[in-house]
Amino acid sequence: MNEVQLEVAKAYPNDSGRGIARLDPDTLLHLKLSPGDIIEIEGAETTAAKVWRADRQDWNTDTVRIDGFTRQNADVGIGERVEIRKAEAEKADSLVLAPPEEASVQFGSDAAGMVKRQILKRPVVERDIVPVMSSTNHPFMRSPGQAIPLIAVETEPEGVVLITEDTDVELREEPISGYDKTGGGITYEDIGGLENEIQRVREMVELPMKHPQIFKKLGIEPPSGVLLHGPPGTGKTLLAKAVANETSASFFSIAGPEIISKYYGESEQQLREIFEDATEESPSIIFIDELDSIAPKREDVTGEVERRVVAQLLTMMDGLESRGQVVVIAATNRVDSVDPALRRPGRFDREIEIGVPDETGREEILKIHTRGMPLSDDVDLPGLAEDTHGFVGADIESLTKEAAMKALRRYLPEIDLDEEDIPPSLIDRMIIKRDDFKGALNEVSPSAMREVLVELPKISWDDVGGLESAKNDVQESIEWPMTTPEKFERMGVAPPSGVLLYGPPGTGKTLMAKAVANETDANFISVRGPQLLSKWVGESEKAIRQTFRKARQVAPTVVFFDELDSLAPGRGGQGSGSNVSERVVNQLLTEMDGLEDMEDVMVIGATNRPDMIDPALIRSGRFDRLVYIGEPDVDGREEILDIHTDDSPLSPDVSLRELAEITEGYVGSDLESIAREAAIQALRESEDAEEIGMAHFRSALEGVRPTVTDDIREYFEQMEDQFKGGGPDSRQPRGSDRIGFQ
Repeated sequence: MNEVQLEVAKAYPNDSGRGIARLDPDTLLHLKLSPGDIIEIEGAETTAAKVWRADRQDWNTDTVRIDGFTRQNADVGIGERVEIRKAEAEKADSLVLAPPEEASVQFGSDAAGMVKRQILKRPVVERDIVPVMSSTNHPFMRSPGQAIPLIAVETEPEGVVLITEDTDVELREEPISGYDKTGGGITYEDIGGLENEIQRVREMVELPMKHPQIFKKLGIEPPSGVLLHGPPGTGKTLLAKAVANETSASFFSIAGPEIISKYYGESEQQLREIFEDATEESPSIIFIDELDSIAPKREDVTGEVERRVVAQLLTMMDGLESRGQVVVIAATNRVDSVDPALRRPGRFDREIEIGVPDETGREEILKIHTRGMPLSDDVDLPGLAEDTHGFVGADIESLTKEAAMKALRRYLPEIDLDEEDIPPSLIDRMIIKRDDFKGALNEVSPSAMREVLVELPKISWDDVGGLESAKNDVQESIEWPMTTPEKFERMGVAPPSGVLLYGPPGTGKTLMAKAVANETDANFISVRGPQLLSKWVGESEKAIRQTFRKARQVAPTVVFFDELDSLAPGRGGQGSGSNVSERVVNQLLTEMDGLEDMEDVMVIGATNRPDMIDPALIRSGRFDRLVYIGEPDVDGREEILDIHTDDSPLSPDVSLRELAEITEGYVGSDLESIAREAAIQALRESEDAEEIGMAHFRSALEGVRPTVTDDIREYFEQMEDQFKGGGPDSRQPRGSDRIGFQ
């Protein structure tokens, strides 16, 4: 009889709990199977599943993708091999299901019918776990979208049976003992976007537990601890739970604050007891959540208890006799405040960063969280994944919940809350639409960016008029490195780390920074100089450090410093009292020089007093590109007027070209004022005015004066010459003392 040996891989997010095995087309041909047939899967135990075709990426890989329940039924782990052959499934006459020992389930009136509808046409073998999804109107008391494991106690006939309309399904409420399979729990299918991290944790935890001989052969000790760190909400605790569940190891969880006690020696004793229990019940995993709360740096804490707990933890981790069979996994989002002695090899051997997921990761997480949701066809998950920059797993979960609540609000008027039962017809009609997700997106912000999040204005390059050469400069320096980094790699050069936009006020420097952030799809952190300055020593520098740290966590990011001259004035000037600004400049210099590890973080500065900025900031390697954003020429002014009068009803006699020719010295913000003033003039003449005429523009011109005067023009021409010549010299340019900058 035809059979093949294949390696087990985890299921696709949408397949979880459906009893599906995915095979590549060649294997299907070899076993003479077509999609929908039943196969037997033989690991340590034998189970059955329905065959579907795998996606193209899995072709010719010799793998079979099955979910956590099927893996438990066959008693195999990911990466192990199973035998697969075609199964002759008979129709089931009867099936008895019961919950496992630790689950207490109350079945409602129509529970059996409900379960039967869910598992129709599904293959079952006696002793299998049959996951049943609970839903909102479900007789089971569990949260919706979670699968409830039921165990097939008896099937009639025996062997592989198929559930049909005629099968008699019986549910027993009393739990079944003597079954070591628990089902339930969290499997690798419930974790999205952490493919490589799961792989690394498995190497460290599963291998030593399942195959200790490998390590003996290589003559090395298996690792004893894994430290997971990263921003909150990325799935550190979830990963630890899944590993414990998949390795079927005993799981001991220590929540930091629980073990701290006021009595001398009690905290240490509790720690010792947990480690002793774990050793007795090995293989086991000890999971310490929020490690920084029980093992902070000893030199930083005043309390005696924490020091003793850290010391006890160190000795316990060094003294694990049966290492390999007891693995300690710890999670923290403040890895720098954990005692350094814990982070040496031999204790936490591996540190795995669990970062903010990328686009494919976000799509996978979205699929997992929308698994049990009735989505309408217009919901575009890949599009949503694109729009959720900087979101971690927990944010995405809250996004899907919020969308579901929005959908629910649509149906609320039809629901009579006083009635016991909501009519099934209404429940069947409920779906979640694209607009629900759109609305939810406005309410859920990425948690890693909460303190620094700036709502990105929807500004594109089309909203920036004139300034063609400046636009090109900025695009080359910022957009290229972020969207097509391979260009720079091909040429063997590093992209610039910062761009300084300088020019007269009102020419559109801030506007340009916004357009860049929008066009590159990056997160945008805006830092207004004066906000950071604080009277307390060290606070301002700390604010800058944190801004850059956040930016690294949620890269790609554009960090924008507006009014850079107020934040980083030249050092060594006249005594300013508390020389805060000097320390701020020093911190900025070190942050920008430390940009090697800031792959996708771009820094943009804007100023209209470039001569006041500390010269060290303008050397190459910091703000490498200095882009002059000057006053617009005639064509540029016409373009800007066109943008600002785009939605205005202009009368036919208005000639924007003529206006552009008579507005020399006017910058973008002046032209915007002119367009607004002209509209107000028209309304002043008649409240029912339908259009704006040329006369209105002429009278508006009288009320708006140009920003750029001859003095300012001369000053910026000098600045431009100076910067072209390789950086500012220390001479004050002529005319600067006569200029009154707004």
